[in-house]
Amino acid sequence: MRQLDSQLASSVQFLKQARIPDTDSDLELSRSVMEIIFGVRERGDAAIREYSNRFDGVEPEYFEVTRAEREVALNELDSRTRQDTEFAIAQVRRFAEAQLATLQPLEIETLPGVHLGHRILPIAAVGCYVPGGRYPLLSAPIMSLVPATVAGCSQIVACLPPNAHPSVVAICHLAGAHRIFRIGGAQAIAAMAHGTESVPAVDKIMGPGNAFVNEAKRQVFGSVGIDALAGPSEIFTLADDSADPRILAADMLAQAEHDPHARPGMATTSARLARDTIAEVERQLESLSSREVAGEAWRQQGEVVVCADEESLIGFADYMATEHLQIHARNAHALLERISNYGSAFIGQNASVVFSDKCCGTNHTLPTGQAARYTGGLWVGTYLKTCTHQWIEPNGIEALAPSAIRQSLTERMEGHARAAAIRLYPDQLEEIVNGHIPDA
Repeated sequence: MRQLDSQLASSVQFLKQARIPDTDSDLELSRSVMEIIFGVRERGDAAIREYSNRFDGVEPEYFEVTRAEREVALNELDSRTRQDTEFAIAQVRRFAEAQLATLQPLEIETLPGVHLGHRILPIAAVGCYVPGGRYPLLSAPIMSLVPATVAGCSQIVACLPPNAHPSVVAICHLAGAHRIFRIGGAQAIAAMAHGTESVPAVDKIMGPGNAFVNEAKRQVFGSVGIDALAGPSEIFTLADDSADPRILAADMLAQAEHDPHARPGMATTSARLARDTIAEVERQLESLSSREVAGEAWRQQGEVVVCADEESLIGFADYMATEHLQIHARNAHALLERISNYGSAFIGQNASVVFSDKCCGTNHTLPTGQAARYTGGLWVGTYLKTCTHQWIEPNGIEALAPSAIRQSLTERMEGHARAAAIRLYPDQLEEIVNGHIPDA
């Protein structure tokens, strides 16, 4: 985490402060992942079998989920779960389609004869990693795969751990995966990045995972694109004295149960609310079935801050640049207008993170570790590329070439100067490259 600047620090009081672990990849992890990536790149499927056996206790005969296996998974999917899944898919699709509609091709004539533009093109082949984790996160494949289908990617590959719950296979199918592979961990990232006898190489890899997956994405970046490097879940709520401690506590614990390294927190202008919420978290933990995980996250990374005034509350929110920013205040909409750094905002007490996590339609794959300072979360645009173009008429050459020639000669790039001059002064190249450029 970046340090809190001294001016802001003087206006906040920590009633409970996080003990943030060092999240940098250590040398041992980096070397282990490097070995896995090298092995998959050099030995393909044989290496994947070896690593699947070592890390997952499975040595599969084949990796790709067959059509028959998809049908079995679909038939075994509980009817209510299927209905809920299809509802969530429809919501995510509807929002992604609306986002896509805001992205338009462009054509503009910036000078007479100078035509510039761009096209919005889908990335051809994408790979979506679907994590295993503590729970079968049925929403995870929806968030990664549905925007890819809306974007129009021609090949959508999903990889999930060999021991993933069968329902996850069914949901990958419903969400639009063209091909599904039972390969987990860093070896899945390596397979999608470099290709093997069974797994096609993709152009960009999306989706969260554990430390090995994250480090593998970091190491293959450049060979392929990646969406982001995701850390443990985060939630931070801004609250005034109108907020309900029970709801604040419930929302923090909902994110805390993801992972013992999750980061739940709140900032408020009310010291009373802060104390009541801390007490409420402890009370709710007593009856929470996931209290072993959620309690550890609360004890280690839980944070409650009292801010002197609304201005410092806003400053602290931008400093946190949290993944999930909830605002429980009378003027919630107005507060958000003054905040710039967040992954996704949840305006008002009714807008719980859990709705976005599961089914409301916004994507739950969001920036963590203060990355919201410079990026947003996964969306349909993650699967698209904006490619510019230009075409120049003769009068456009007259407008552009003299400046391009002069700049090229100033930079001592004669080849560039010639390439511009040959289009406007084809019979005067030697004079031009010696700096004798006719007046416009």
